[in-house]
Amino acid sequence: MKTRIFEAAQMTRQDKEELSRALSAGAVAVLPTDTVYGLGTGGNRERGIQTIYRLKNRPATSPLPLLSGGTEQVHPWAQFSPQAERLAARFWPGALTLILPPTEDGLVLARGFTGLGFRVPGYAFLVELLQGMSVPMACTSANLHGQPVITDEHILVETFNGQVDYIVRAGTLSPVASSVVDLTAQPRLLREGALTRTVLENVLDCPFAN
Repeated sequence: MKTRIFEAAQMTRQDKEELSRALSAGAVAVLPTDTVYGLGTGGNRERGIQTIYRLKNRPATSPLPLLSGGTEQVHPWAQFSPQAERLAARFWPGALTLILPPTEDGLVLARGFTGLGFRVPGYAFLVELLQGMSVPMACTSANLHGQPVITDEHILVETFNGQVDYIVRAGTLSPVASSVVDLTAQPRLLREGALTRTVLENVLDCPFAN
């Protein structure tokens, strides 16, 4: 496979539109996010999703998170409770993943799982790509499952060149884990990352279930 490699800061509008269309159609890309470098593809493109699972050696029982360009783009796919609305209004865009029940249209993205893990990133370059896509992006960190994330762009290229359709370079990133809140039933904090339990509970106005 021949990999097209871009520098994020040098991509033209046409380059970004091409990448958005390709991702929507199932191409796989390594690209920078506001947390770490990610492996992404169209959220309803099974072939691209299976490529990501293979590259990461990720268990099939572990769903892929989804990225979207804005809260309004998430609503067609996921059901928002009042608590979800409060958290999204306060922390999106940002390092918060909300696991939400799918709508009927969202079932295709859920792929048999009970919830959809959505995040709206706070990175203008990525938001522009996402807003140009016809579906949310399935995206997970660009590393082997359970291994440290790759932050150096040179190692990233050495690892994934010839394995994916596109690589977008943006220098060395500082890894930041998003906090993960499950709202498919009683609110549960699955991972305490950039946002602390206390901060999240204050917005929820209730404690997390154990």
